Amino acid sequence: MGIGSFVGGTMRYYLSTLIKSCCSQGFPWGTLVVNLVGCFLFGMLFALLHRMGLHHSSWALLLTTGLCGGFTTFSTFANESMLMLQEGNIVAFASYVAASIILGIALVALGYTIFS
Repeated sequence: MGIGSFVGGTMRYYLSTLIKSCCSQGFPWGTLVVNLVGCFLFGMLFALLHRMGLHHSSWALLLTTGLCGGFTTFSTFANESMLMLQEGNIVAFASYVAASIILGIALVALGYTIFS
């Protein structure tokens, strides 16, 4: 599971850095994209592991809890949300939280549906 977390965290860093370099500042696009991709990846992996009868295996822990857990950035999401509130940027805060939660759940469902 630790190896999965290491790989996921490394992937998070590079993808987030790439997104930040090409998107406007002032909105945490890197974290949003990483979280949404991670949600889709989690749903897809869980569906594939379930189909193969491996959803309670060490592989499931490595890929979902390890890789996806290391890849997604919920603590960063929470901190960035708090900072937007402290700065009084209510519209950005509401947009970011709504997009992260609604699209995140939708992408877990989509990943699961496509691959189950």
